[in-house]
Amino acid sequence: MVDISCETLIPLRDAPRHLPNRPNGKRLHVSACYRWVTRGVRGVVLESIRLGGTTYTSLEALQRFGERLSLRSVDPQSDPPQPASCVRRIEQAARRVAHKLGLPDADAQ
Repeated sequence: MVDISCETLIPLRDAPRHLPNRPNGKRLHVSACYRWVTRGVRGVVLESIRLGGTTYTSLEALQRFGERLSLRSVDPQSDPPQPASCVRRIEQAARRVAHKLGLPDADAQ
């Protein structure tokens, strides 16, 4: 969460000026920053705060956003949790395989 008492606030519309240019030399479009705040990227959302009709983020929030995205691309354990239905199907499949192989049921132990 953006802490207005100790972070450097910037209007979200100015955030692209604080980011490096894209490989083609153009600046990131401001709509991408608004998308990061509303929908996020791969489950990571850019922190923001709305004050007086203006949406703000902070330089520190941009840093955390970039770090979280970098960690998610490196760490496969950071994937979002699977829905319960997927987990149940995986467990059912594991029980069927164990039964076919003649292994004891893990739930019975």
